Amino acid sequence: MITTASTPLVPPQAVLSFDVEEHWRIEAASGLSFDEASKTYYAGRVAPATHWLLDELERHGQRATFFLVAQLARQQPDLVRAIHRGGHEIANHGWDHQRVHNFTPAQFRDDLRKSKDALEQITGEPVVGYRAPTFSIVRKTGWALDVLAENGVHYDSSIYPVRHDRYGVPDAPRGPFLASGRRHQVLELPPARLDLFGLKLPAGGGGYFRLFPLFLLEQALEQVRREGQPPVAMLYFHPWEFDPGQARLPLAGLRRFRTYVGMARSRPRFSALLQRHRFVRAADVVDLLEPHANRLPCFTVAEPEPASWGRFATGRLSRQVANLPHEEAVASAG
Repeated sequence: MITTASTPLVPPQAVLSFDVEEHWRIEAASGLSFDEASKTYYAGRVAPATHWLLDELERHGQRATFFLVAQLARQQPDLVRAIHRGGHEIANHGWDHQRVHNFTPAQFRDDLRKSKDALEQITGEPVVGYRAPTFSIVRKTGWALDVLAENGVHYDSSIYPVRHDRYGVPDAPRGPFLASGRRHQVLELPPARLDLFGLKLPAGGGGYFRLFPLFLLEQALEQVRREGQPPVAMLYFHPWEFDPGQARLPLAGLRRFRTYVGMARSRPRFSALLQRHRFVRAADVVDLLEPHANRLPCFTVAEPEPASWGRFATGRLSRQVANLPHEEAVASAG
């Protein structure tokens, strides 16, 4: 059972976000080895592609959220400062782009704290948002929501409400909701989904933005405006998707197709998107939703707890699951 609000909590909002990492770190390249020269090459491609995005955002008067890999941010602090000076939000994408599956809860806590601190040292401001690499908070790793709550994260954007071979919680709500771990809750801003002919189609950006006609992404935005409870859509992109001149990774088959399909049209298509729609930062939406937290849908992500750990949450919208009213209790991890 999922609790839902009966009326829109906020006006329709569309969040624009970017996951900033070197191209060699992507999940499609996991298992490949890269020498230091290759890593240096791809690190050098990040800033020019990101500055192109910053210029386009400025030209259209738009603001966005940038989820940064903190190891890269520490190596390129001037890029982080340029993003911040542009009025954009700096958020956390982990220390070195490892999926949550690779961590124990203690290791994930250390990664979160290390990356959060590194980003805050550069900007001098709190970093309140998190997105797991490869949307890797799923049923099996739902315990990570407790770690986020216990470490002052105000919102997460890691749970994709679709079915995919690498990620996804297909029965999760399509709009903002309170995502429950084993003990605590965190405000979740999931990537956009298009519901069409009984199918739940990923439409939030990335490869889907490059593969499908722009019309489908815009249909997802319109669908959220009409039906979302609350009507908030989250889009996501990567700077490397706007760098068609970069050297391509040695990928084959489906991995190569997913990674490079539509690269030649990503820049003009993105510019058209900025011209036709207005976007906000994730933190702006969180500020709007916070007063209505008790009316947001609630949904349990984590599998049942094997042992007791973690008691206290400090996240702004976090609540202990054990103390929820019965009507807000969230259903099984199924």
